[in-house]
Amino acid sequence: MRNPSAIGVFDSGVGGLSVLKHIRAQLPRLPLLYVADSAHVPYGDKTPDYIRERSVALTEFLQRGGAAAVVIACNTATAAAAATLRERFEIPIIAMEPAVKPAVTATRSGIVGVLATVGTIESARFAALLEQYAGDVEIVTQACPGLVEQVEAGELTSAATRELVARYTRPLVERGADTIVLGCTHYPFLRPLIAAAAGSSVQLIDTGEAVARQVVRRVPEALLGRIDSTPDERFWTSGDARSAQRIVSQLWGRPVAVHAL
Repeated sequence: MRNPSAIGVFDSGVGGLSVLKHIRAQLPRLPLLYVADSAHVPYGDKTPDYIRERSVALTEFLQRGGAAAVVIACNTATAAAAATLRERFEIPIIAMEPAVKPAVTATRSGIVGVLATVGTIESARFAALLEQYAGDVEIVTQACPGLVEQVEAGELTSAATRELVARYTRPLVERGADTIVLGCTHYPFLRPLIAAAAGSSVQLIDTGEAVARQVVRRVPEALLGRIDSTPDERFWTSGDARSAQRIVSQLWGRPVAVHAL
């Protein structure tokens, strides 16, 4: 195992890059390791046991690669595997969840919409989140099959993607939601389409920035103080590396190398 000096991040695919961008903004000098489990995407239709198995394997890989902390950049994997990872690993495990709490605070109509995967919406963790924070606010959930796959293919503006976004966003707005939670890390890459479908009066909320702040709080102090680290990013995929290199470069905003897991 390498000397721990990096932050490891994994997701079912490339969606977690939206979180990685926030982490890079908060921690400009630390190496970042990212794994896209694209051979198994989407996690939303997998069983909790399957997701836990994948999450353990990916965390082990990142720790062997030098991760001093691991971020689960996936709401579905958080719901299924966060507790297991925290039991099995001594390094900090930073998880995420749909931003229900800030959305409840932000809404003026008293109705909050949540766009998420089936796995997130049906999880006990999400149910507990609603029970804890919803209060008198009505939470309207919308499962979004197909959106993750569109982002995985780099189809961020295609007619098919626009049609899916409109199909899933319209019912929330029609119910009166003035705040919509982007409950999957893939969805921030579709933010322009979701904003257009929802209208200018609807606020969109995701949790990437909050997760990055939590990473800063949880990363070992000795690591934050390092000045000899090379602030690079390394990327792996369990899917096709050549295809992933094109998509990851597109979403990251510059050419990068992606290695086979």
